[in-house]
Amino acid sequence: MSDAPVRPAEAGGSAPPRSNAVVAVLALAGIVVSLMQTLVIPIVPELPKLLNASASDTAWAVTATLLAAAVATPVMGRLGDMYGKRRMLLVSVALLVSGSVTAALSESLLPMIIGRVLQGLASGVIPLGISIMRDELPAERLGSATALMSASLGVGGALGLPAAALIAENFDWHVLFWTSACLGAVAAVLVVLFVPESRVRTGGRFDLVGAVGMATGLVCLLLAISKGADWGWTGGTTLGLFGAAVVVLLAWGWWELRVQAPLVDLRTTARRQVLVTNLASIAVGFAMFAMSLVLPQLLQLPSATGYGLGKSMLAAGLVMAPSGLVMMATAPVSAAVSKAKGPKVTLMIGALIVAAGYLINIALMSEVWHFVLVSCVIGAGIGFTYGSMPALIMGAVPASETAAANSLNTLMRSIGTSSASAIAGVVLAQMTTDFGGFALPSKDGFRTVLALGAGAALLAFAVASFIPRQRQGSGQGAPTAGEPTDAGASAVKA
Repeated sequence: MSDAPVRPAEAGGSAPPRSNAVVAVLALAGIVVSLMQTLVIPIVPELPKLLNASASDTAWAVTATLLAAAVATPVMGRLGDMYGKRRMLLVSVALLVSGSVTAALSESLLPMIIGRVLQGLASGVIPLGISIMRDELPAERLGSATALMSASLGVGGALGLPAAALIAENFDWHVLFWTSACLGAVAAVLVVLFVPESRVRTGGRFDLVGAVGMATGLVCLLLAISKGADWGWTGGTTLGLFGAAVVVLLAWGWWELRVQAPLVDLRTTARRQVLVTNLASIAVGFAMFAMSLVLPQLLQLPSATGYGLGKSMLAAGLVMAPSGLVMMATAPVSAAVSKAKGPKVTLMIGALIVAAGYLINIALMSEVWHFVLVSCVIGAGIGFTYGSMPALIMGAVPASETAAANSLNTLMRSIGTSSASAIAGVVLAQMTTDFGGFALPSKDGFRTVLALGAGAALLAFAVASFIPRQRQGSGQGAPTAGEPTDAGASAVKA
């Protein structure tokens, strides 16, 4: 049986889906889910007072979402391939709504963390949306649509910061979560109305042992990365978690290679095009998040420091917001370049643009317009890179494994962003200056993080150069030339 995706028109004569509506609804769902990244940032300093807890405990409102997202993304991808991508997308959005309502009703730490975990479990929406597009859209629309869907991860994060700051400054903090609940409910209704269920499925049983093993290994790894600075990088807890992550993930890999229907088909993942793209994605995720860590701080630090601009959180968010619009605008450009030159070239161009943005920021960091320019340049580069990665992944895996493969790629980006947060935190904590008796990150510290962002982007460029060149005219959905489809079962028409 062919691995090519089956469009509804091919599978029984029904009319093809309304492409514009499908793309718009899925992109909106992706933006709504990605808003969860920045939703609590404006109230993080106030959370200890609001929840009557210590600062170290309230930090779990951010960490819990990260860990839940890391676990949920590949699991939801596999479940989508097995039981229906639209179905699991709706489950993901329902988790977001329930988590938002739980957090909106919270007055203490525990329900807040539970709500944030549920919000994190919705992170599979973007890879599921990309996979639905592959199954349902005509070939001529697929490139630009998947580029837009992939970019929605950055768009939501960029637009969410000023929106969340505006709400937090003018309303009760619970309104943040009621707003996200309403947006999630709207997205769910639109998905029901306009997005068809894919007919492309894969058989087999769900790999529960693999899911538990992967979840345990990822939680250990990301917990050590995200909390290592607080616990001490050479402390017993941190080293123990890193060691546990290595042992558990090695055992998980051994299991996945032997089980009949694995959660993640490591043989497919080991194909050169998939493997190298995922490695580049880690570097891209690092490079993207470095901007989010440095620019808001420089904008908000007191102008008396000599390098801060003394702006409010809302003003900082508004400076960052254009980058999200630029990501959206570059999605069709990214698709056009991929169509003409191949997604490998698009990824490499995007990485160079991101590196250029960071180098510009090292030289220009004294005026508001400098930061607007930098965020737009980096946003354009991220739009190119994020637009190209789904095309590279889908060009090397069968249609029946699209959601799982895209979910793993999204997870790789998340590992990059987590690493950026940890490394930047160490740099800024070590390179400080005294300001009125308080230690603040120094200008050189910020420049070092910017240089690391540029270096990560250049590393992504170098890694991407090893992606094999695709044959002219090879369509998405075909395995890389010369590689057999050795992974997974054939697609089953439901």
